[in-house]
Amino acid sequence: MSRRLSWLLVLFVGVGALAVGATRDRGPLDPGDRIDAISRRIACPVCDGESVYESRNPASEAIRSAIREGVRAGALDDDTVIAGVAEAYGAQVLLVPRATGLDALAWALPVTAAVVAIAALGATFRRWRAESAAIGEATEEDRRIVERLRASADDAAEEP
Repeated sequence: MSRRLSWLLVLFVGVGALAVGATRDRGPLDPGDRIDAISRRIACPVCDGESVYESRNPASEAIRSAIREGVRAGALDDDTVIAGVAEAYGAQVLLVPRATGLDALAWALPVTAAVVAIAALGATFRRWRAESAAIGEATEEDRRIVERLRASADDAAEEP
């Protein structure tokens, strides 16, 4: 019982730490920080595996200038600026997918599959442990049978 309680405590602390980290507010960002944060969430349409923030490609420069204009307009929030870039360049430039529709499903399915697989493994190991406990310890008769089989296997191996 104490083992389950300790695992439950570890799970609770882990989930709590993730929740605090994900919801922590860093306070208001200045325009430069907003531009950098948005640029990190958008992929360079030409480069492979780089964000607009990292890339110095002319296409990335154009996207950064569009982001800069959207942020300096002042009335647009970050999601609106990102939606404008995605509309202009296509949804494939989003490094962080939208939280709706197929994008959300594409992120949720692997996580769900991993959770189900881990739960299935846990259930299987628990069943195996219960089955081995039900079998019990080997008896003297079991040990004699194994010794006879080993001896006959050794005799068969020695014969040409």
